[in-house]
Amino acid sequence: MDIQLNIIVGLTLFALYSISIVSLVIVVLLENRNPLKTIPWVIVLLLLPGAGLIFYFIFGQDNRRQRIISRRTYKRIMRPLHVNHPVQDRCVVEPPYRPLASLLNRNHRNPLLYGSELSFYTSGTDKFEALLEEIGRAQHHIHLQYYIFGDDAIGRSVQQALIRKAQAGIQVRVIYDDVGSWNVKSAFFGEMRKAGIRVYPFLKVAFPVLTSKVNYRNHRKIVVIDGRVGFIGGMNIADRYVHGSSFGNWRDTHFKITGKGVHGLQSAFLIDWYVISKQFVNGKEYYPPEKIYSDNILQIVTSGPTGPWRTLVQAILFCIMNAKKYLYIQTPYFLPTEDLNQALQTVAQGGVDVRLMIPERSDTRTADMASHSFLDDMIKAGAKVYFYKAGFLHSKLLVMDDALTCIGSANFDFRSFEHNFEINAFVYQTAFACRMKAMFMNDLTHCEQIIPAHWRKRPLPKRLAESFMRLFSPLL
Repeated sequence: MDIQLNIIVGLTLFALYSISIVSLVIVVLLENRNPLKTIPWVIVLLLLPGAGLIFYFIFGQDNRRQRIISRRTYKRIMRPLHVNHPVQDRCVVEPPYRPLASLLNRNHRNPLLYGSELSFYTSGTDKFEALLEEIGRAQHHIHLQYYIFGDDAIGRSVQQALIRKAQAGIQVRVIYDDVGSWNVKSAFFGEMRKAGIRVYPFLKVAFPVLTSKVNYRNHRKIVVIDGRVGFIGGMNIADRYVHGSSFGNWRDTHFKITGKGVHGLQSAFLIDWYVISKQFVNGKEYYPPEKIYSDNILQIVTSGPTGPWRTLVQAILFCIMNAKKYLYIQTPYFLPTEDLNQALQTVAQGGVDVRLMIPERSDTRTADMASHSFLDDMIKAGAKVYFYKAGFLHSKLLVMDDALTCIGSANFDFRSFEHNFEINAFVYQTAFACRMKAMFMNDLTHCEQIIPAHWRKRPLPKRLAESFMRLFSPLL
């Protein structure tokens, strides 16, 4: 009798488990994703039902249909960005890039912002000197958001500067990513809260192994001071950006925006602030009138795993397919989606001067291996690929045709395009594009170009390992 009961219970549990797995497979199919992403998940769920279920829960869920903020609240936060434009801000970009500007405005209501001054920093020392100087000048508010806010010498210097301003009566709001700053003790942020700073983690992860939030991180780097000066780029707050790492100097790029372009950073921060704190912050004091510093036009663009459109992928794809003369890219990790990979190869085959610069060795061995698997076809298509040898290249840059530049936090990889919350600026100005082109060309003096004949002679085990790691590129 006991044996029969055990058999019945076992069969019932097996049936329920099988039904749950089949149901989950049906859910995956009904999401209508790219087949290249759907098929692997179906195979994993069928062949490894136990482990596959856990992996899917953590890494596989599609959040595109989810909204993390209501349309009404989003419009309320974005409204000052649209209504505070003086007449001279009603600008238009050159005809070839008007569809891109329209796309970015239609997807996220990102307006064209006219007349900002842009400064750039290629060393952490210069960037943090500028940041601390601007923090010291703050008169009304400081908004700071980073993926990593380290508890080290640099992190402490920024923390203490913020505490001093908060104690002087300045509004200070801080967002840090809960996974990016996972090794920072709560006491570090507790000191800031005691001083009156409002500090929140983004998508707090209480049990990283058991939650689907762990795969969707806020990779943005935003600073806004008094609505007049802002920072955006690739550097987080940590010692490594000044002193380098175990394998050399840290070569990065960060930008200071002065003028109307800061208002785009402000709206992005305040949206994230509402999402995590449920505090609605708005008012003309956060979007003060600004004078005209230059003739550049820029759009601040946010992207993430929620919402119906992959805006950053669409924008980068537009840039690639509309390049006429050259397209130069710097990225620490080259793990492109299939459509971006094919687009780069297509324009390279069409005669566009495509140049890709990546670090000779990155801070992630698995990402290195997967990146290398994409280079064979890029080289065959006619693109020039360079290894940066003077340390770790962490810069994120796309510049094309002396006309358009894309700068910000996003790497040229699957994670930035599909999973992370990112922020980039598209700058429509010849002078700035030429400055970024000159910076790229200067970095070439520290690079070694990949020679196709040598590259093809890599040992078979190495090539197999690279191809194997490519299978996991969506997770790296």
